Amino acid sequence: MNEQYQDRLTRLTNYLETLDVEIAIINDPKNVFYYTGFNSNPHERFMALVIDLKKQSQYLFVPSLDLDIAEGDSYVKRIVPISDEVNPYKVLKDTIGEGIQTIGLETKVISLFQQEQLLNSFQSFRYLNIGDFIASQRMRKTQAECNKVQRAIHVIEKVMEEGIKKVQEGMTEQELTAELEYLMRKFGAAGPSFSSIVLSGPKAALPHGHPDSKTINRGDFLLIDMGVLVDGYCSDITRTFIIGEETPKQREIYDIVLKATQAGVEAAKAGIPIGQIDIAARNVIKEAGFGQYFNNRVGHGLGIDVHEEPSIHENNHLLVESGFLFTIEPGIYIPGYGGVRIEENVYIDELGHGKQLTSFPTELMRIG
Repeated sequence: MNEQYQDRLTRLTNYLETLDVEIAIINDPKNVFYYTGFNSNPHERFMALVIDLKKQSQYLFVPSLDLDIAEGDSYVKRIVPISDEVNPYKVLKDTIGEGIQTIGLETKVISLFQQEQLLNSFQSFRYLNIGDFIASQRMRKTQAECNKVQRAIHVIEKVMEEGIKKVQEGMTEQELTAELEYLMRKFGAAGPSFSSIVLSGPKAALPHGHPDSKTINRGDFLLIDMGVLVDGYCSDITRTFIIGEETPKQREIYDIVLKATQAGVEAAKAGIPIGQIDIAARNVIKEAGFGQYFNNRVGHGLGIDVHEEPSIHENNHLLVESGFLFTIEPGIYIPGYGGVRIEENVYIDELGHGKQLTSFPTELMRIG
């Protein structure tokens, strides 16, 4: 395990040396976890992994209340606790020293307030973005990371299997969501990896709708999109069910989406532009005459975050590589009528083959 963190840090440090930065500040909590093994949400408090290229040192700055956990979990052993009543940027300056001219920052993550605090501490410095490299590094996952995602998938599929047994006509979307999230904890997850999506009837046409007091009724599509966090890694799965008997139109829409998902999975392999996976799935829906009802990308990377690189859209020309792990989740969403989404998780293995990690059945399942 320690070699894993050392290898990640070495790759990052080698990159930082090519930029000629003096220090790098990594303050996205998920990136801190990726490089150190310490997983925490500091909320408004300061937390950062700081790499000092001049001193060839690494520091983990943590809120004092997290010190004991950090000492037990972090690969980086120079841990600097910061109590609530002190200025964390003064602690940073006192630890690193003055005269810093060049800093590597995650520009998508750092806030204007944090930048102002750094300017107060180090006066005139220039910064370079290191976030894209970190995202690229995280995008290429080892088999060990794939195994962690697979464990999270096993849990969420067990939740799905048991959860749909709880569905009753007349219960609300919120009530079903509560049942599902109880099962997540029961089966060993730290919690949901994102806000669970449980939508029925016309609301199933909302790709990112929210469960509410709407009742689940006979004849409804029931779309369930959920995932869990297990050992710091996420799963993300969607299945669509029918309450009672489907109509011919519902069957048609479902079969088209299922065919599109299968086309996307079959297209996934190393060496092709990743946009081709989107195109393969999208063309099935377009050719069936429903193209106007699918207007978002077909998938996204999955790992420590539920949404990370790569973004799978038709204009992304990035070549697929071994280690990529992502979702394939085409859908048809007809306003006022309903929608269907079927989502699989895929890993590109060391041979460059696409391996489907999700296994929950995809044939149209009737409930009730």
